[in-house]
Amino acid sequence: MEEVIVCSLCPRGCNAERTAYAGKGYCKMGYLPRIARVAPHMWEEPCISGKNGSGTIFFSGCVLSCVFCQNMKISKGGYGKTVSVEELAGHIRSLEQKGVHNINLVSPTPYIESIIKAFELYKPSVPIVYNTGGYEKAETIRRLDGIVDIYLPDMKYIRSELSAKYSGASDYFKYASESLEEMVKQTGSPAFDENGMMIKGTIVRHLILPKNTKNSIEVLRYLDNNFGEKILISLMGQYIPVGDAEKYPEINRCITAREYEKVLSELGNLSLDGFAQELDSASKTYIPDFNLRDDDLSFNDSHI
Repeated sequence: MEEVIVCSLCPRGCNAERTAYAGKGYCKMGYLPRIARVAPHMWEEPCISGKNGSGTIFFSGCVLSCVFCQNMKISKGGYGKTVSVEELAGHIRSLEQKGVHNINLVSPTPYIESIIKAFELYKPSVPIVYNTGGYEKAETIRRLDGIVDIYLPDMKYIRSELSAKYSGASDYFKYASESLEEMVKQTGSPAFDENGMMIKGTIVRHLILPKNTKNSIEVLRYLDNNFGEKILISLMGQYIPVGDAEKYPEINRCITAREYEKVLSELGNLSLDGFAQELDSASKTYIPDFNLRDDDLSFNDSHI
């Protein structure tokens, strides 16, 4: 008889039934990992990608519904290949053997059960990065204590009307702030090796949206007031109108230099340290090509 689990991993609280290959919850995913790309990735923050790249595993399915998602093909389209826990552990080992600086789990929330089991089978010597949109339950993040070395969450919104409109989650800030507290509690202040590569800590990403500089400034002030030197900030100017952004005229364009400078100027007034992305990063060139032709993925799986 096929195993069925009842899932409550994310803030959606679906309590939905999930089998190995399919689910009735918000993410529509089964409990076995469904992955769309396994490869070294050079486009993360400098202390994550370094010279050899970040060993990135892109998971299919997402607990958010961001209308401007650059990876909608996998986040909502479900594109990818289902693998066993043993195969996931093998991918982790293979990435480590390529000399990557870390193992970077992108949008992993629906598969935490399987991910924990995979690391029980094989724990790499490089740091583990948990790369998330920030919409997490603190109690789920607690289960990763001792496994994850670096948290890389978004803090997209502080205003509930924006998170409801653009990501389908009016309670985004409540859960993002609670889970961020747990992440920082686990990792402590940022720590680096002799080459400047991050080995422990939390980097909070914030993407500036068109016509929403007030939201960005409020997010930065919140992070400064509540976390300060305990985190790094990654201010992102890469927004481009993809996905369903064309349905929202106010965000159906890139951010302007004036909008970017306004937020960047506020960041300069705060004690936060970290990174600020250049505006020329707003290009589809940097969106990964999800095609299942990466070196670490084979094609003989009937569940593709």
